[in-house]
Order: sequence, then structure tokens, then C-alpha cells
Amino acid sequence: MIRQILSVLVILAAANPLVLSGMLGARQAVNFVTLLAMAAFLLVNIRPIRSCGPTRRLRQLETGSALLGQFLVSAAASVILQCALWMQGTENETFGGKAVLAVAASILWCVLAEGIVFWNGMIRVYLTSVQLGIKTRILAALVWWIPGVNIWYLMKIMRLTGREAELETEKWELDEVRAESEICKTRYPILLVHGVFFRDFKYLNYWGRIPRELKRNGAQVFYGQQQSAASVEDSGRELAARIRQIMEETGCQQVNIIAHSKGGLDARAAIAHCGMAPCVATLTTINTPHRGCVFAEYLLNHLPDRMVRRAADTYNAAARHLGDTEPDFMAAVQDLTASACESRNRITPDNPGVVYESVMSVCHKARSGRFPLNMTYRLVNYFDGPNDGLVAVDSAEWGSRFTLLEPAGRRGISHGDVIDLNRENIPGFDVREFYVQLAAGLKDRGY
Repeated sequence: MIRQILSVLVILAAANPLVLSGMLGARQAVNFVTLLAMAAFLLVNIRPIRSCGPTRRLRQLETGSALLGQFLVSAAASVILQCALWMQGTENETFGGKAVLAVAASILWCVLAEGIVFWNGMIRVYLTSVQLGIKTRILAALVWWIPGVNIWYLMKIMRLTGREAELETEKWELDEVRAESEICKTRYPILLVHGVFFRDFKYLNYWGRIPRELKRNGAQVFYGQQQSAASVEDSGRELAARIRQIMEETGCQQVNIIAHSKGGLDARAAIAHCGMAPCVATLTTINTPHRGCVFAEYLLNHLPDRMVRRAADTYNAAARHLGDTEPDFMAAVQDLTASACESRNRITPDNPGVVYESVMSVCHKARSGRFPLNMTYRLVNYFDGPNDGLVAVDSAEWGSRFTLLEPAGRRGISHGDVIDLNRENIPGFDVREFYVQLAAGLKDRGY
């Protein structure tokens, strides 16, 4: 706190040299203090606070947020000082052309100095923050020219980045403390299986920050790598081949599957129909529509056939460019309907040798989810009841243990939040820690 106050005073002194001149009077003292203030100003812009962040990114994020706070306070004080300087000059009878130029130069210098502090902080948080997101960054640029709104938005950015730096530092320290215990080092590797309309890209992870957190705590993590859109049976065969590949690479006897959305149906098909029961120790499904989606069936039955075919053709063409060999949009969607799931459940029994468990999250309002889940929430709520923006709670319960994620407050957890798709820190729900504890539970039970 003391360093923060000193930094603000340094910025004020460096940004308001004429005000400083009027306060000190003596020319030599003014020159000395001004030079000292400029040197300190450079130091403040390099290290505005004593950052304790464990990584370079977090240190830059923390100092960037601090610089924005220092700018806000010092800019408000500078406006007052410059107004006082102008009023003092206009009251003086000798206030002439040279004096006007001097005050104008002082104002320009103040704007320049404060601008340096502002952009220094803004560039740091823009380059290092995960929580700001694209929308916040764009809106900040749009509203910056609106008086009052810009200050409010700047304070919002400061809150987001400050909280992010604090939270990430705490999580890093927690992982450092428990690193040696390797609480996520399960007996069998963890296979993460994605849902429909996504792929396991190398540089754009479907599971957000979760895999890195699991690995950091000792887990051995693999990915399903099935196509983004295919029938449940076709995806099940792809997963079966992937499981055999993992067993060959690692020498393991079984795997623990954690599957999201349609991936849970694919995994059940691999176990029941592709001979993978002896190779799977546990299956934990995350927000999986085991009993299908009534709203999906309604849309397929009521949307014009031409529109549906066009959407399917467009998606399949795009998916081929992204790596799918035989994408089938219609087969994937039809297998998610309530009637298709009901028929498939009758011929897809659970294997007694596999532990089946399920997890589901719920949204409390449409705004809980980002686009397009905020658009589909009301539709799903009408046809299927309480949901995560895509899947109904009643459809997701499966197996010997069911966990409903419903944090306190109005936020809720959407279909994308539960896999950290948006890399968002949700108040009351730490998605990374949830998966750490999930893996730790598997380890404690000998899986």
C-alpha cells in the first residue's frame, strides 16, 4: 500500500512540473526535484509495485492492474491541479501570451505523462489476462471516448485483472505445496473425450486449463481424438481404437474415461458394443444427454428440410477442412434426440465391471451461458426443464453416483463452463479444482 501511494505521488510530480515549480519556488530545487521525479517516474513504469506473482505472466498482469489504478488516482488529482494552475494564472493581471503557452505546455505534458502510465498498464493486462476476453477488450476500445462510462469500464477491468492475478497466484501456490503428493496420479491413465461439434486441437484445447492442472498434479492425460460429428456408434468405434492405441503406448491395462456431452454416449457405445469393457475401469460422464434432448427432436421435426440439409452440408464441408475424414452432421444430431437415446439405451446396457458415474451442472438464467447457450437456454427449459443451456438435468443422471454442480448465487454453470471452454473464473466454482478432486477421488479408490 505504501509503495502504491508513493508511486501515485511520483506520477503526480512527474506529470505536473509547473505545479511543482509554483509550490517550491526556488529554481535549483525545482530542477533537482523535477529530475528526481522523472527518474522515479521511469522506475514506477517499470516496477510500479513489488509483485509477488510466481510467473512472468502473473507479474505482468499484477503490475498492469496496479498501473491502471495509479493512473486513475493520479489522473483525477492531475486534473484538479491543472485546473487550479489555470485559474491561478487567469486571476493574475500579468497573465499573457507566454503564460498561456506555459500552462498549455504543462497540460500537454500532463496528458503525455498520464498517457504513458495508462498505456503501460493497459498493454500489460491486454497481453496477459485470460479473464478479460475478446468482448471486454473490444468494448473497452468502444466506450473509452464516452465520459463517465470510460472510468466505470476501467474500474471493471481493474477488478477483473486484479482478482485474476490474486486467484492464479493462490492456485499456483496450492499446486506447489501439493506437487510432491501427486494427488491426480491415478492407477490408470485419464482419457478425456470431447463432445459434438468440436475436435481435440493441439493449440486450442477443448478442455481449457483443466488438462494442464491435472498433469501438474500427477495425472497422465490423453484425448479421445474422435471426429467432431458422427453417429454414436461410429464415434464409439473410433474411441475403441484410441483406447487400444493408448494401452499399447503406455502398457496400461485399463483407462479412466472422463467424457463430456455426446462423448459420454460415445464412450458407453465403445464399452458395450466394441468390446472395451475389460479396458475401461471407470466412466465419468459430464453433462451428457443420456436420455436425449426433446428440444433437438422438436427442431428436427419442425425446421424446413432444405434449411437442415444446408446446415448439414455446410458443417460437413467445414469439418473436412479441419480434419474430420467422414463428418456426418445429421447422424450426430439425430443420435442426440430423446427417441434415439431411448432406443439406444435399451440395447446399450452398463457393464458390471465398469464403474459408471455422472456429473451435471445447471444454469439459473439465460445470461449464465455465453452465445449460443444464452439463446438456447429458454428453449431447452421449455421442452426439457432445468438445464445447462443445452442438456436437461434429468437427462444427465447416470450410474452409481450423480453429482449436481449448482453454486450459490445467480450465475450457474453452463454446458461450456463445466469444461472450462471460455477459461472463465466463475465465483463459487473452481472448474480446475473440481477436476483435480475428481481425479484424486479415482486415485483414492484405486483406479
